[in-house]
Amino acid sequence: MLAFALALDSALSALTDRFDIFLSHSVRDASLVMGVKRILEEAGKTVDVDWISDPNLDRNAVTGATAERLRHRMRKCDACFYLFSRHSRRSRWMPWELGFFDGHNGNVAILPLIPPTGELDFTGEEYLEIYPKIDFANLSGSPSIFVNQVRRTEMGSYKSYDEWRRGADKLRSTT
Repeated sequence: MLAFALALDSALSALTDRFDIFLSHSVRDASLVMGVKRILEEAGKTVDVDWISDPNLDRNAVTGATAERLRHRMRKCDACFYLFSRHSRRSRWMPWELGFFDGHNGNVAILPLIPPTGELDFTGEEYLEIYPKIDFANLSGSPSIFVNQVRRTEMGSYKSYDEWRRGADKLRSTT
């Protein structure tokens, strides 16, 4: 069943020229990525996950051409959600993807997978504290996406995803 779902997602992605969200993630979180992608899609957003949209890309033989192909894909996305997890700190690609989007259009937000302790630990990656975080709310029976200006897990100023994406204020932490 998973193989069918991946094939269907891949086929649908091939028909899409633009995406709302590029989901930056560690491949070690692949099983969680599908669930996060579904939630974002239930909120009405199109989501690009590189290994779904581009299954022929050889991740065992990464070259400069691989990076250029990813840049081409990322330019077709309006925002980057950085899926922060215990595995993300080992990814060599995620900081590069975040930096690309930060320079490209500034639409970068952290989508944290909150550990059982309930605290986000950005030790060694303190630069992630400047970016807003993604929150979900279930309004009228379907998930809604909000971008929240926080340093860790507290509440701060927030906007709907669409308002944040279009606006000049990217809710960056200044402290």
